Amino acid sequence: MILSMKFCRGDEIGNHATLKMLWSQGLEGSSPSLGTPNLMPKQKLPHKNFIWKPELAYAIGLLVTDGNLSKDGRHINFRSSEIDLLNTFKKCLNLKNKIGHTDNQRGYRVQFGNVQFYNWLLKIGLTPAKTHTIGEIKIPDLYFRDFLRGHLDGDGSITAYTDRYNIYRGRTYVNKRLFVRFTSASEIHTNWLYKKINTILGIKGAVIYKPPATPNRVPMRDIKFAKKESIKLLQQIYYKNDLPCLKRKRVIAEKAMGKIIKEKRRKYTRIK
Repeated sequence: MILSMKFCRGDEIGNHATLKMLWSQGLEGSSPSLGTPNLMPKQKLPHKNFIWKPELAYAIGLLVTDGNLSKDGRHINFRSSEIDLLNTFKKCLNLKNKIGHTDNQRGYRVQFGNVQFYNWLLKIGLTPAKTHTIGEIKIPDLYFRDFLRGHLDGDGSITAYTDRYNIYRGRTYVNKRLFVRFTSASEIHTNWLYKKINTILGIKGAVIYKPPATPNRVPMRDIKFAKKESIKLLQQIYYKNDLPCLKRKRVIAEKAMGKIIKEKRRKYTRIK
């Protein structure tokens, strides 16, 4: 059977919806922003498997947390309030696109179009409107640490402080605290991420359910690691000096680890 399709001239198309249909199917030779399109048949781009490396895995971690796939099947957005993080993201993917600012919204963004990369992201587990539905991401174990570092820089946190409030029988005990958290609105993704951290890195923590603060909000989940496990985790994800990361968080991590590792355990006398 031979299939044929008639292509109309730009002035024969009745509405913009038809144009958008043709653009989404890759049947024209220009983008919507370039005026009247040259409606020449264009072959769809073949699917492409991108080669995994630390920079790509890190960028995927950022996209899983603060990225967005447009419904047009072409454009990818990454948003952040940290200009340094946006520049690092661009460098990881070798992007030349400018950093933009959206009116009436906080922060900045990088938007770029790449159909092959978009389709590959779908293949490994990302989807449009993924916040509550994202699940497993197909990351090779070899690059999981880099992905996790991106996840931490996107929606994670490192908390370090000195606890001076532990008082027992008139004595004040000073302790250095360190916690690492990963946050997600998707229960499936949270459980998958914790299982991977435990299986690949051998690190144990706790999954904490956080009910919505107001009726119009959704519940969140934290994966939380205490001091000893946090140190193990941070040593794994910052496994060498020259790595893409949010430098502000790395400085916090390294300062906290340095103080805790040097800390000597005190000898306590029994109180009668």
